[in-house]
Amino acid sequence: MATPTSEPRAPEARADRPTRRAELLAFLTLAVLIWPVLSVAVVGGYGFLVWMWQLVFGPPGPPGVSH
Repeated sequence: MATPTSEPRAPEARADRPTRRAELLAFLTLAVLIWPVLSVAVVGGYGFLVWMWQLVFGPPGPPGVSH
């Protein structure tokens, strides 16, 4: 009676490893799509936060002098 081994065979073990093409596609997706969109969202979110802060508390600087 043959007992199954828990060691994976060579072709199954290699199928889990990403190929060079898959890694390049993942890198290009991150570099061209995700990071630019994320950076615009972060900068836009910061600008919106500053805008709302100044809407509530006024612009920075000393209080204006009325003439």
